[in-house]
Amino acid sequence: SYNDNLVVNNVSFTVAQGEIFGLIGPNGAGKTTTIRMMMDITKPESGEISILGES
Repeated sequence: SYNDNLVVNNVSFTVAQGEIFGLIGPNGAGKTTTIRMMMDITKPESGEISILGES
């Protein structure tokens, strides 16, 4: 959360090998935050991120 605003909540998706995936949405929807968490730049406050079966 940023400034007491919940930014990313209950996100789940699967991308198969060879697929192209994009995140679209309005400003402030949490797209960049989601990518930063996937890249281990930002730590999620709760939950888990798994990429290629690794957390």
